[in-house]
Amino acid sequence: MDGHKIIGVQRGSLAEELELGKGDILLKINGREIVDVIDYIELMENESLELLIRKSDGEEWEIELEKEPGEDLGLNFEHDLMDQERTCRNKCVFCFVDQLPRGMRSSLYFKDDDWRLSFLVGNYITLTNLSDCDVDRIVEKRISPLYVSVHTTNPELRKRMLNNRFAGDALKYLQRMADAGIQLHTQIVLCPGWNDGAELDRTIRDLWKNRTSIQSLAVVPVGLTGHRENLALIRPFSPKQAAQVIEQVEKWQSIFRPQWNAGFVYAADEFYITAGREFPPLKYYDEMHQVENGVGLTVQFMTEFEEAMAYEAKMKKTNGRREDKPIRQSVVTGMSAFHIIKSMADKVNDTFRTDIHVIGVENRFFGSSVTVSGLVTGSDIKKAIKNRKLGQRLLIPEVMLRKGQDVFLDDVTVSQLAADAHVPVSAIPVRGNAFLHALLEEACTEVTEWQNQ
Repeated sequence: MDGHKIIGVQRGSLAEELELGKGDILLKINGREIVDVIDYIELMENESLELLIRKSDGEEWEIELEKEPGEDLGLNFEHDLMDQERTCRNKCVFCFVDQLPRGMRSSLYFKDDDWRLSFLVGNYITLTNLSDCDVDRIVEKRISPLYVSVHTTNPELRKRMLNNRFAGDALKYLQRMADAGIQLHTQIVLCPGWNDGAELDRTIRDLWKNRTSIQSLAVVPVGLTGHRENLALIRPFSPKQAAQVIEQVEKWQSIFRPQWNAGFVYAADEFYITAGREFPPLKYYDEMHQVENGVGLTVQFMTEFEEAMAYEAKMKKTNGRREDKPIRQSVVTGMSAFHIIKSMADKVNDTFRTDIHVIGVENRFFGSSVTVSGLVTGSDIKKAIKNRKLGQRLLIPEVMLRKGQDVFLDDVTVSQLAADAHVPVSAIPVRGNAFLHALLEEACTEVTEWQNQ
């Protein structure tokens, strides 16, 4: 190792005070070489630091400083992980990246399978990229929680599904981490005819044995696009099959709850939508460990909306509400959530005399079988709103955008969408109360640069 190149220094930071700058190299902290960002985060917990820096002119500086525990130096490194990201070694039969259309930005085709990103941002790993040394570090440093894509605990089936001859053997790392008490959240991407039925029972049963370490298990349906040329044959879940999965998961929950005071295993929202089943209550999802995985997100959204709706209706009745002329506005959503969002909008219209219209967007970019809002593209929204009277503004769920940016998956920007729509576009957090307040114009901040100039 030859240190970590600094590409920027944050203003007002300790690094700026120390006159560190772009092009400098961080060689050691407290006499230790830094393997990656995990080591760096650990060292930042110290109050006293000794830095060894190679300046851009080749001169080496030794710097001693005192700081608050956990306070960061304010350095930006060439690699976010202070190491190269580890790419996936599998060729999973259900891999969503392999089903992307051509011509998208290159970053979307990158398959990461890095345990450090699992810890830092909640990405799921398959364990096939781990070494004994990695697991030693995880156990030694008590890295928790980690998120693991198990899919099946049948070693031979796992080899076939991941198209990796080491995929079955890699399950030993799951057991080793569980034995060490590392907290784990797991998932099964369920594929009809592959790892469902009796195989699903086996996987749930096996993972339950490590329940003191494994905190939750999400069962999510395989995502299939219209771009599966030369890939393994996988069919989508029918309503009947989706209902069977729900019943199977609920059967296991009825066994687990009396023993563990939690459900342990949870079916993704999409199964309930496909089956046409009523969603369970919010308490079904316990600590909501898998909400970012589409497990309980819909119920959380609806519950927040209903609570906010009850409060606003009460305020209207108690204090009165100014009855202005209704402002027409439009909301776009994926097809799976269309009826849910429309029923909410109808309720708001009836209660508050608003004029809200909901537009379901068919996914032509990935294929009509993809119905979730998070995979709706800007180009498909443009097609859906063409020749429609949108009113004074257009609302979109912010989950449609790349995190922290105003860009859809197909690289259409919000500004471009606003130019086509001829109305301002506002991105709304996927929280039920935020959605209601946006509809009532009480907590909706329109970003001017997104508006049509």
